[in-house]
Amino acid sequence: MLYQTNQDLPLEIRTGFSETTQDLYRAAYNCAIHWYGDTAKAHKVALSAVRMHSARTMSVLV
Repeated sequence: MLYQTNQDLPLEIRTGFSETTQDLYRAAYNCAIHWYGDTAKAHKVALSAVRMHSARTMSVLV
């Protein structure tokens, strides 16, 4: 299942992440679902992309 918009994302993603982070999650998830074909793995990949982005953003701010 691909997410067309951020409104299609699970509630915990919509309420827990900013709009920009939701965009990143959605793009990573959609790419991973095409690559792996497994929703659980795609979710893990998308969360990893969000964590990596957050870590990079935080290191720039320090």
